Amino acid sequence: QVQLVESGGGSEQAGKSLTLSCAASGLTFSLYVLAWFRQAPGKEREFVAGISWSSGSTSYAGSVMGRFSISRDNAKNTMYLQMNSLKPEDTAVYYCAASEPWISYIGVDSGNYAYWGQGTQVTVSS
Repeated sequence: QVQLVESGGGSEQAGKSLTLSCAASGLTFSLYVLAWFRQAPGKEREFVAGISWSSGSTSYAGSVMGRFSISRDNAKNTMYLQMNSLKPEDTAVYYCAASEPWISYIGVDSGNYAYWGQGTQVTVSS
């Protein structure tokens, strides 16, 4: 059974940093394209960042480009999201997601991802 567990969320002031982690089990981690999504109250879930199998390719939403960095450690079955220069509009529940092993591209649609974590809350105050 595939399991994704996010951690590292919390409350922080604008301009500060947070690092999210996503620990995976029940899958051959290195075969999966991974991504972070977020959902703010009253809004739809949106793509934040994605990373390919070998970390050779990454993709970011324009709103986080240059501030957030996605990475993965296949030896530890863990993905990370380093969030710098946080803004109040970054406040949301952050979800990690994994695609199916036959998908090789980084999709920005949530429908491209089969497995999801339970989410971790990030709150940024001004």
